[in-house]
Amino acid sequence: MCHRPLGKCLVVRANRRKVRVVNQNLTFVVGTGRCGSTALSRVINLHPDVLSINELFASIPDSEVLAEAPLSGPEFWGYLSRPHALTNNLIKNGAIPPEFLYHRLPKRRFDARTTGIPAISVMVLPHLTDDPDALFDELESEVTSWPTRCPADHWRAFFATLGARFGNPGAVVERTGLSIGRVAEMHRAFPEARFVHLYREGPDCAFSMSRHVSFRMLPLAKEMADHCGLESPYQLTPEHAAQLPPDLAPLLGDEWDPALVWDRPIPLAVFGGLWSGVMIDGLEQLATVPASQRTSMSYDTLVEEPEKELIRLAEFIGVEPLPTWLDASVAHLDGGRRGAARTLPEAELAPLIEACGPGMQALATHS
Repeated sequence: MCHRPLGKCLVVRANRRKVRVVNQNLTFVVGTGRCGSTALSRVINLHPDVLSINELFASIPDSEVLAEAPLSGPEFWGYLSRPHALTNNLIKNGAIPPEFLYHRLPKRRFDARTTGIPAISVMVLPHLTDDPDALFDELESEVTSWPTRCPADHWRAFFATLGARFGNPGAVVERTGLSIGRVAEMHRAFPEARFVHLYREGPDCAFSMSRHVSFRMLPLAKEMADHCGLESPYQLTPEHAAQLPPDLAPLLGDEWDPALVWDRPIPLAVFGGLWSGVMIDGLEQLATVPASQRTSMSYDTLVEEPEKELIRLAEFIGVEPLPTWLDASVAHLDGGRRGAARTLPEAELAPLIEACGPGMQALATHS
């Protein structure tokens, strides 16, 4: 076991100097995705005493990075730097989620079609700096020199190294969309960490999922797996394309038209069922975290009472709710997203509400 608190005695080497990281608290913001967590990441990133880590475990979904089997420094860096096949496939085919940041930069070293974009460069590093390539090089030099140890200790050192690079903030907050399903893994790796469950009304969240390319890929992947008689979409390979109809087969190849994803009719109730399933499973995982280490936050309440909720958030993660931060944060919270599903025709809204029912019931019970 390697459960070592991220705290007062952790010393890491950054820029060839030893740096003492004092009182560095770790918090994970988790949710179903499409629940306002991207906006919350921007708000958290404005706080001078917080190191905001964005979409880390979406960028690096490998189970090994939250397991207990030791990794060498070069092995750990391999997970961070290796291009993720699905991510690069989305980018090079023009089906790009708004959370992907690297490809928008005017000057960049990596390209999805040629070199591949390193996993940590797609979303994580551009959230921290306008020059992610330089930061990538600094991290490579540092991380590859690390000894063999469990992944959680690598992550602690990684957060501390970034903290030293960005002014030694007192808290680390990691936020990943669709991360609620990994709470058990994260809690096992970081038993000292706090968890903020950010949620949004089920129909609104599911409606937003239906308009997001990554979430639209999920039911399509399941449909492809069902066509091929597979238990899981993770079992799909390019060879399975021969068993698929022509409107699905290209999705297993290197080149495909984004219209295959955007134009395919998918009932909204499918996304309601997806939201419910993720919510129910995630709440069961959250229930295993000690009550003192978790809190819930409604996105609707956040946009209604931003100052009150942000003060509560700051106190929970262990930083001061600075007035300048509170004033700057309000502009990043979009109240216009609330109640979007209610604009749907009744024929679409009713089955969506029904599909979200189990998740909403679970949320009412646990919140």
